[in-house]
Amino acid sequence: MTQIASAMLLCAGMGTRLGDLSRECPKPLLPVCNVPILRYGITNLVAHGITNIVINLHHQGELISNELGDGSALGATIQYSHEEQILGTGGGLKHALPLLDPEGTNAPILSMNGKLIFDLDIAGLLASFLEAGDTLGMMVVQPAPNAMKWGAVDVRPDGDGLRVHNILGEGSHMFCGVHMTRPSVLKNIPEGEACTVRQGYLPWIQDGGRVSAFVHKQGYFAEHSTPKRYLQSNLDLLRGAELRHPPSPLSGIAESASIDPSTTITAPVCIGENVTIGPNCTIGPDAVIGENSTIAPGSSVHEAVLWNSVQFSGQAHQEIITPHTRIPASGADDVDG
Repeated sequence: MTQIASAMLLCAGMGTRLGDLSRECPKPLLPVCNVPILRYGITNLVAHGITNIVINLHHQGELISNELGDGSALGATIQYSHEEQILGTGGGLKHALPLLDPEGTNAPILSMNGKLIFDLDIAGLLASFLEAGDTLGMMVVQPAPNAMKWGAVDVRPDGDGLRVHNILGEGSHMFCGVHMTRPSVLKNIPEGEACTVRQGYLPWIQDGGRVSAFVHKQGYFAEHSTPKRYLQSNLDLLRGAELRHPPSPLSGIAESASIDPSTTITAPVCIGENVTIGPNCTIGPDAVIGENSTIAPGSSVHEAVLWNSVQFSGQAHQEIITPHTRIPASGADDVDG
């Protein structure tokens, strides 16, 4: 995996569809089974030998840098690309090139949206990218029955690989928010705010350029742009959705948790450090309780996520509860990515 110079985790977005949740912390730090989303991506990168990581920052960026530091605790070297104004997925990559490729080697760069938990076969992606030869980039896609609502990708066979013929039109695949390219290609992104797809791959394809596709066929994939998707990801991982490289155990009860003997715990649950649960409570199935939280006597938590340091009393179901607010996560969900 040394052929990849760096990986970029895109984390500068505002997370507006998460409402009050994104006002408390940036989307990439949302805790899923008590682990910030970003740590899932970093763990997978490091497991594949990718330790040079760049993260772009804007909205509450200091919370991200404070959480991760220099990355040494995670086995990585993390650098930060600060954006005074949001530069988009393409502009952010171009702005970060001095960090991504400081020696000008033009080695492949992996770009991943920071809101993802993605059990991606990075070794397979790199091998496919190198085999593709003269390609502007390789987009990670997956089949989707509602692909056009996500911004469809038209993928067709091309020799021994797959070629992207169109984006944001008709097609049976969706873009997963991950792609691989080279610094020499990123230099052609327009200056300022720019989208990798709309101001990069799409016009280049229309001009006859070659963009390849890597199909993600199996393994967990979740993005967290709405409360409903965020809650569902917690429930999926609690229920055993497989990750080859999880950042930590994703269910269980911390040894430091204090739980009254009269309380009923029904697995799966994820109960963090120094949690206190009073008598006659019903916890689970499908309950995530963050560290240093306190659950009052007689309370119930089912299909719900409580963040760290929550003081909770009552009934929680299909909700996300923070120290400052509670957000319902049931009902219809929008589809746009």
